[in-house]
Amino acid sequence: MTLWLTLIQPDTRHRDARRDLTSAVGMHHRLMMLFPDGLGPAARQELGVLFRVEEPPAGTPGGIRVLLQSRTRPDLDRLPAAYGKAVTKDISPLLEQFAAGRGVRYRIDANAVRKPGHTTRQATGAKAVVPLTGADAEAWWARQAEERTGLKLTSLHSTPLTAARGERGQDKRQVKHARTRFDGTAVITDPDLLRTRLLEGIGRGKAYGCGLLSLAPATPQTR
Repeated sequence: MTLWLTLIQPDTRHRDARRDLTSAVGMHHRLMMLFPDGLGPAARQELGVLFRVEEPPAGTPGGIRVLLQSRTRPDLDRLPAAYGKAVTKDISPLLEQFAAGRGVRYRIDANAVRKPGHTTRQATGAKAVVPLTGADAEAWWARQAEERTGLKLTSLHSTPLTAARGERGQDKRQVKHARTRFDGTAVITDPDLLRTRLLEGIGRGKAYGCGLLSLAPATPQTR
């Protein structure tokens, strides 16, 4: 299987780029326009489309960038003229490097949540989905990584992010997914499970900028 990673650096002077960056729904639609039409309601899953928007830390150079992962190569000619810079590369060899015991660095923007049971919701009035923050969010990611992703975490740093928001065009429903960024190092324990999770994404909100797990080999200093 071929896996593609595309880096888009939107030019914020461009009206369409500015608009897309203000809405997770708008960015989702923009990125889906880079792929063939007519794939039906499960097009994102079929194409393996996941993305993450990253802003440079305050006081550092560089602009906003969009990372797009997909199993089909996107057609960058479908971006509006002067939208920004974009480049695509084949990252399939990364999947072949996964081996038990190998150290990696990771990053993921995830929608860390808790889903109280029906009885708990009735007793406490809790919502069906409760966003997690701080130590609770970190515990969520540790469980996801170690029980469902094939990683044993060796370090973990979390950063709260603004929620992914937008309005769905078909029903005007407001979309909102709380986001936390998790960075750190880990050791691979189950390469096959890790490949599956990397391809499918992790957690909720995968259509709106959550769930893309990025990995790189760990250096001796970062293990």
